[in-house]
Amino acid sequence: MDASLTLEHLPDDLDLAVLAGRVWQDGGPLPVIVRGGDVFDVSRTVATISDLIDHPDRTVLEGPRLCTVTDLVAPGGARAGSVLSPIDLQCIKAAGVTFAVSAIERVIEERAQGDADRAAAIRAELEGRVGSSVRQVQPGSDAANRLKGALIDAGIWSQYLEVAIGPDAEVFTKAPILSSIGWGADIGVRSDSSWNNPEPEVVLIIDSAGYPRGATLGNDVNLRDFEGRSALLLGKAKDNNASCALGPFIRLFDAHFGMDDVRAAQVTLRIEGVDGYRLDGHSSMREISRDPEELVRQTLSEHQYPDGFALFLGTLFAPIQDRDTPGYGFTHKLGDVVTIRSAQLGALINRVTTSAQAAPWTFGVRALMHTLAARQMASAEG
Repeated sequence: MDASLTLEHLPDDLDLAVLAGRVWQDGGPLPVIVRGGDVFDVSRTVATISDLIDHPDRTVLEGPRLCTVTDLVAPGGARAGSVLSPIDLQCIKAAGVTFAVSAIERVIEERAQGDADRAAAIRAELEGRVGSSVRQVQPGSDAANRLKGALIDAGIWSQYLEVAIGPDAEVFTKAPILSSIGWGADIGVRSDSSWNNPEPEVVLIIDSAGYPRGATLGNDVNLRDFEGRSALLLGKAKDNNASCALGPFIRLFDAHFGMDDVRAAQVTLRIEGVDGYRLDGHSSMREISRDPEELVRQTLSEHQYPDGFALFLGTLFAPIQDRDTPGYGFTHKLGDVVTIRSAQLGALINRVTTSAQAAPWTFGVRALMHTLAARQMASAEG
């Protein structure tokens, strides 16, 4: 994508928001703060976004003005001012099956064994037998246990329903650190996948002590054919080149934005194809079955994240609208433009390509360390 950020890509209340992110500048990623439409270089105080999230004065950090936010552009090689994924050293985690609709769709994928042609009939059968029961129970409750027993007796229990209404959430590692892409970059699906979709989500940003400090938008690309064949293919379905998008910026928690705003967030999805196809979707965080702080707690259970982590909270989006063949549902085509938007977080926009054709991931931890060392030397010499 050859594009520049516009005000439409930023929070509606930009004047009240404190945003954090990364841009490519002087041969590497630079941590920045955005206030009131201006971008400030805060690298003299914090070397990385991980440091920024841990900093006690994160919302009032200052530094030299770099540019206006609308001067920033989509990645296109090592261009100065390119918008990058707003995280760096954080581990990228994801919670799955946190909405009832997505739970039902995962059961359908499993029963169809990755065959989209069988999905419509299975969906109708499941909705007829389960109805709204899954939507109405608190995971891990006595009512959930009774529903589980009834579903087992009916022969329609599934491992996906276990994580939807059981006591333990599904939390997995989505991607390696530094591998996520940002606003405007091409997002990848495996070239051997024929049934896939975006997953528009709110993503919490957690500090090294386990406290949520902000939120952003994410696209946790899903390969329905791979995961549908076997849940053991989750790694292959989820962790591929350019398959994890975040951005455009992290909105830091402050007096104007906090966890209750995350709980109330409304997320919209738009997919626009080069063939003229258009799909609009909507996800309300009010319908999540597990509270975001409970998902954070379960992620931290008997685990530490010394550089913090990003946590995808799951999606309500169920890709059942037919694109070509009746009953087949939705799948991506090359060139699709995916826009995920929330009023207080802005808009994450990416164009779909294959993971094989997307820009290769070459800037890893070692490159970041070399860049930071070179900047420190340049600063000392100056």
